[in-house]
Amino acid sequence: MTIPDDQAEIQAFCDILGLSEEPLGLYYTALEPEGGISPQPAILPTAELEAAGQVDWEATFAHFSCVIGVLWRARKLNKPAYFAQHRFGCLGGAFYLGFLKPQLEWVVHYVSTGQPGVFEGECYLDSPEAVRRFFKVLDPRPAPEQFCVFKQLSKFTPDETPEVVIFFARAESISGLNQLATFVTNDFEAVQSPFGAGCSNIVTWPLKYSERGQLKAVLGGWDPSDRKFLKPDEITFAVPYEMFERMVKRWRESFLTKDAWKTVGKKIELSRKAWKELEKSDQG
Repeated sequence: MTIPDDQAEIQAFCDILGLSEEPLGLYYTALEPEGGISPQPAILPTAELEAAGQVDWEATFAHFSCVIGVLWRARKLNKPAYFAQHRFGCLGGAFYLGFLKPQLEWVVHYVSTGQPGVFEGECYLDSPEAVRRFFKVLDPRPAPEQFCVFKQLSKFTPDETPEVVIFFARAESISGLNQLATFVTNDFEAVQSPFGAGCSNIVTWPLKYSERGQLKAVLGGWDPSDRKFLKPDEITFAVPYEMFERMVKRWRESFLTKDAWKTVGKKIELSRKAWKELEKSDQG
């Protein structure tokens, strides 16, 4: 499926799911996007520099920018968002997007118990050892190109193909995607929701499952540090492009055309009215 040639079908698919926002596609490229939103340029520290005590921490955090936060701005402005080794935004994002390996010990302690008298930890895992084990298991793929780009599917050119397609939506619409993932794969564990930062669930984990030869969707948006960059009740649903193709081609064979889904559709409208989004969507 070539994305620009199937916009009408993709729109019909989004409409039946009650999605008022176009999904984002993720891909890596050697070309810097024009007019895209990106973190400020900065020098990315390495584990070697950290071990030698040569990291300028003040400069590292001077232009801190969360991946999900950058995407939040890009979504609102309908523009591409992109990252690179010199435009990493935050150390977590640099690791999860494939620009930094191994992860720094500072992050190991920050995600867990912190360092007494220096900084407080987030306590997302109960020890530095657990964090190191998590980073080892996840083991992000090195970025295959200079830039990691997220943009609306309609902005893809015929010679561009996303590796991952990312949906931002509330539970009713996500329920359709969740069930459809199994419908198009016959895999009763087609949807996974592993631990990780917000960006790991839309990039690293989907790519990790693909590396393993597993066609898996990833439910995310659980990271409390990232919730401020999502709408109330909004979560993420990331699928490999192959699964997305199947969904767009086969949704009319599924429950999405049956009476049960019509009931869900009414709840989607109620939700959009409650959040005063129905008028915005209709105007757009």
